[in-house]
Amino acid sequence: MGASGMRPGPQAARMGSKAGLGRGPRAEVAIRELTLADTAYPAALRTIPDPPSPLYVRGALRDEDRTAVAIVGSRRASAYGLAVAEWLGRELASCGVTVVSGLARGIDAAAHRGALQGGGRTIAVMGCGVDVIYPPEHRRLMAEIIEAGAVVSEFPPGTPPLRHQFPRRNRLISGLTLGVVVVEGREQSGAVITADHALDQGREVFAVPGGIFDETSRAPHRLLQQGARLVARVEDILEELGLAALRPPTGAAPAAALAGIEAAVYAQLSLRPQHPDALALRCRLSVAEVNRALSVLEVRGLARAFPGQRYVRATVEG
Repeated sequence: MGASGMRPGPQAARMGSKAGLGRGPRAEVAIRELTLADTAYPAALRTIPDPPSPLYVRGALRDEDRTAVAIVGSRRASAYGLAVAEWLGRELASCGVTVVSGLARGIDAAAHRGALQGGGRTIAVMGCGVDVIYPPEHRRLMAEIIEAGAVVSEFPPGTPPLRHQFPRRNRLISGLTLGVVVVEGREQSGAVITADHALDQGREVFAVPGGIFDETSRAPHRLLQQGARLVARVEDILEELGLAALRPPTGAAPAAALAGIEAAVYAQLSLRPQHPDALALRCRLSVAEVNRALSVLEVRGLARAFPGQRYVRATVEG
């Protein structure tokens, strides 16, 4: 289910422990073992019930990680959810906020990638040992996170990804942060578990609205009904957490240099995935013209393609 609360089945766990997951990237990166007696132990985790001791770490934990936000959600995310998670990760990281998630498929991976794109720090909380790559296709992403932040776990090195470990680790995802943003998830999901932990720990809970017919919007919508803060801009998070001074960096936007067809197509793009046919109708252009413009926008980093030839805006302004 949910990316931050990913719960692999018994078969996947057996495969991971026997054959597939392998040891983590860059084996020479030391595994640190932090106890509550260590000054380097994360201050935020000291405040939660049942803090892990020891905490296993690959990479570096820093003082600035006190200003952290978790981004969590569905493993089977929509293109919209992936775009939002990546955007939030990028914007928060560019403001100096550490992005925390669980390295799962879907929303988690998108949030980590966004943080890396934003040139900031990101922390992955594992439901297995920090030397185990799970899921296995995230080998490169895990290596990049270790370089730009840290991979942490309460489970000893070599521990395979067993089902019952993921809900337990979710308390660390919320515990490391000032607040948790739920992007997508079903009503009974790991993302909801993480939000529940956040409330128990006195952290803020945020939710991203989605389509009313979308299964993956049920968790954030339920949380919004229960009082979670709605996220429509990154400033919604920063202001609620008392971080309004950490505004996204301003400057000459790449989109400002656009003209003609590229500008028209870019103006119609948003975080909601759209097919070139729909864009052509809205722009009153031919599909061929739209496709050429989309190619230019992709090269400039202003548009991103998703499966099914659907496109979203890669830069959110204003």
